[in-house]
Amino acid sequence: MIEKLRNCFDEMVVYKDLKKSNFFSALSLPSFMRDWLLKKFEDENGYFDSDELVRFVRTYLPRKDDWTSIKNRVIIEHERVKFLAKVSIDIDIKTGEVSFALPDFGLSSKDTIIEDVVWQTCKDDLVRGRETWGMVEIGYRPPDDYDMEFQKNRAKGANRGKIKLTAFKTFCPYTIDIDYYKDARREFNTSEWIDVLLGAVDYNASGYLGDEEKKLTMLTRLLPFVEKRLNLIELAPKGTGKSYLFGRVSRYGWLSSGGIMSRAKMFYDQNKRTVGLVSGNDFITLDEVQTISFTDADEMRAALKGYLESGIFTVGNYEGTADAGVILCGNIRKETMDADGYSNMFKELPSVFHESALIERFHGFIKGWNIPRMNDDLKVAGWALNSEYFCSILHELREDMSYRAIVDELIEVPEAADTRDTEAVKRIATAYLKLLFPNVRQPSDITAREFKRYCLDRARKMRDTIKYQLGVLDEEYRGKDIPVFSVRADKEEQEV
Repeated sequence: MIEKLRNCFDEMVVYKDLKKSNFFSALSLPSFMRDWLLKKFEDENGYFDSDELVRFVRTYLPRKDDWTSIKNRVIIEHERVKFLAKVSIDIDIKTGEVSFALPDFGLSSKDTIIEDVVWQTCKDDLVRGRETWGMVEIGYRPPDDYDMEFQKNRAKGANRGKIKLTAFKTFCPYTIDIDYYKDARREFNTSEWIDVLLGAVDYNASGYLGDEEKKLTMLTRLLPFVEKRLNLIELAPKGTGKSYLFGRVSRYGWLSSGGIMSRAKMFYDQNKRTVGLVSGNDFITLDEVQTISFTDADEMRAALKGYLESGIFTVGNYEGTADAGVILCGNIRKETMDADGYSNMFKELPSVFHESALIERFHGFIKGWNIPRMNDDLKVAGWALNSEYFCSILHELREDMSYRAIVDELIEVPEAADTRDTEAVKRIATAYLKLLFPNVRQPSDITAREFKRYCLDRARKMRDTIKYQLGVLDEEYRGKDIPVFSVRADKEEQEV
């Protein structure tokens, strides 16, 4: 299968050896950055010069502690400094001035400027999202460089020195060809493709000893990567890789581990007039959710209920929309885990999540106890899809509405089915279809058996666990099973 993978994806395949090598662990790089470096430095046999790579990292991947040194070089020494960073853009409505921020270094847009000649050359890359990774080059515009209009306003503080962007090159130097990716899937059977996906997110498929259920449970964590506003809850034993997959693999998500979470940080800050985490991220993962505290539990619960339902949030007079899914991740005790979902699993969660009306808005539940504890045999060691490329593909697939149309056509919804149950099952099934069968472009491209086994049945089970827990929390939901969704009869008859 390795030759097939390399033939189909060519330069988008890299050699990853996380089982044997601690080289990248020492550098503390996220997967997408590591694979970008591997693609840049590896030869066709997967070898790279570690000294050369380390020199590149030291030169172009500064730590937060290096920021003072960079400011000295730029402002005092008048150098231009180039490095890899995450950039966000701000366009002032009143003045038309374009500025940028480097959030990882604490540089805000009020201290920066992008001059028009530079903006015209790089704006197409910088306006694609809330934040963009790329190679930035910065310099300094001292106060004396301002025009006469600014000189007149010196007393008002307008005549200030600013760090300026002098060049920008996008982190993703290649074009994402979604149609090619879809067509390449046809070259693999379903079992092979599952293994391809595991390798893309740094896992060794052979480490699962052929246990397809464990593989698929692991891949279920990727569903919010590929489907908009998919809200999930996962409880799992410690050491199963929750934090790694949600926080280190994709540059399009946000992982928040413990601490304090406010409505302002999550949705909208009225004082700063800035949108929160749900805007500009594909998913927000609240990890170690048992240790998270909320500045105002009632305020957060109300905001979450509205957003999880419709993707709309209202804070004061501000109404916003976003597409980020919300994932709750927590650890689970063995006695609760042994009940396989048939006990009160949410009793240890913060009180904000003890309300059935809120829990009902989460689409599905991941039984993380079906995922083995991380060990060396589960770490990828061989050729695999570039994580940065793969996660960019999943990000683009979020915009493809054709899969939902196929799911709508394939699923038979019984009469009087609960609307939230129907939407949850269809949304999860759509995400599975995108992830496991991206080549499907019309209902006839997938058999009823495969759709039922890998998409519909799994979606039903994930929703069923939520439904059961609702009955534990609230008598109103007790004994209410989800509707019996099925594959349309005419689809199954065509295949008999």
